[in-house]
Amino acid sequence: MRFFIFSITYLMIIQSCSVKYSLTGASISPETTSFQVNYFQNNAPLIEPGIERDFTNKLIDLLINQTSLELVKSNGDLVYEGEIVEYRISPTTATSDNRAAQNRLTVGVNVRFYDIKDPDADFEKRFSFYYDYPASVQLIGSQKDTAMEEIFERITQDVFNASLAKW
Repeated sequence: MRFFIFSITYLMIIQSCSVKYSLTGASISPETTSFQVNYFQNNAPLIEPGIERDFTNKLIDLLINQTSLELVKSNGDLVYEGEIVEYRISPTTATSDNRAAQNRLTVGVNVRFYDIKDPDADFEKRFSFYYDYPASVQLIGSQKDTAMEEIFERITQDVFNASLAKW
């Protein structure tokens, strides 16, 4: 009986809190019900076709999977927008005869986040990550897909943490 009363009291306290918490670490106001992700343009000096679409979709998928918010096309309570500002391949290590032994793909994304219900949470921030691969391998096909998947997974999680987990 005591356990039952304790459980009911605990649930009432938790549900009366003014901030929703999720198992993903997000703290979202109960008044926040929707989000919008505007298309991220590719403004990098080196253009890789299609990555702007892939990044936009990856961010939408992460927000759908890690929150209970509804995706809307306009007037979202939370708004994500920005552009891809860096797509660069550079050597990271060299062999004894000064040839690249390993290359690094770096992608940078400038993100603007707006919380309509809490303007103090708004920010503009640059997020980037990289993928290292052997210089003997060309970055095409499945190698490129793997690189972009790893980079976008990390960047979108960093965006999520900065905007909703407040890390």
